[in-house]
Amino acid sequence: MAHSELPSGIEARLLKHSDLDSAVSLSQEAGWNQVAADWKLFLEFGAVICLQRGDRVIATAATLPYGGAFAWISMVLVTAAERRQGLARWLLQRCVEELCARRLVPVLDATPAGRVVYLRLGFRDHWTLHRVTSLSPRMPPQKPISSAILRPITPADWPRIIAYDAKVFGAERGFLLRSLASRQPNVALIAEEHRGLTGYLLSRDGRVMNQLGPVVAENESIAADLLDQAIRMLSPPFAVDVPDHQTRLTDWLKRIGFAAERSLTRMAYQTNAAFDDGSRTFAIAGPELG
Repeated sequence: MAHSELPSGIEARLLKHSDLDSAVSLSQEAGWNQVAADWKLFLEFGAVICLQRGDRVIATAATLPYGGAFAWISMVLVTAAERRQGLARWLLQRCVEELCARRLVPVLDATPAGRVVYLRLGFRDHWTLHRVTSLSPRMPPQKPISSAILRPITPADWPRIIAYDAKVFGAERGFLLRSLASRQPNVALIAEEHRGLTGYLLSRDGRVMNQLGPVVAENESIAADLLDQAIRMLSPPFAVDVPDHQTRLTDWLKRIGFAAERSLTRMAYQTNAAFDDGSRTFAIAGPELG
């Protein structure tokens, strides 16, 4: 769909900092968890295309590039009164075209309804995950499962955390990790054993719940210890987006009071090639960030 095919009276442009209140209102209308700090990430490190009718922002789609290899598409939102006009599809195609022109592979985490649309547009399934949430976890007496030592991340830790994460995520994303860590610095945790760095966890505040993730670790025991400590340090409710293949971690979360809320599918545009290390990915940063 070309830009000229937008319905009459609707114009496309880039979102600006002065539009942040409008953007937050759109995600709030959808019942999503984002706050202004999340939208600022896209404005600072990526881009947000918005559609405007008159002086009102009515729809958005964000892109966030990682390491010159691929880029996330997210925050595809249309206000209720303007739906069923093909606006979300127009925005998605616009994002795909712009990313492909930059030789970046478009990637996204799709809801079941969105997946049907994305398959038709050329996206392919990679793996599935579930959001699990808890209003009040039932924490047993604290007893570490692994032999890892956990502590807060310090500035000196960042070079090795960023290098470690890049091998797992598939691209360097230090700008994102540092930004997330600044949101809840006391709950930015590193795990170490005698062989060195074996995992880390970051968290961020949300509109309705704290988001725990990313969690990257050598095994599920270290991941569980990181989550256990983070949960004890923050106030509920919590959300964690866990890959479905991490069944042991999911079982542990369910034992302490988490329940599956919704499913998502990680998809990439016109490729089946994996770019990440799923064995060490225990929670993503969120479907809007990867």
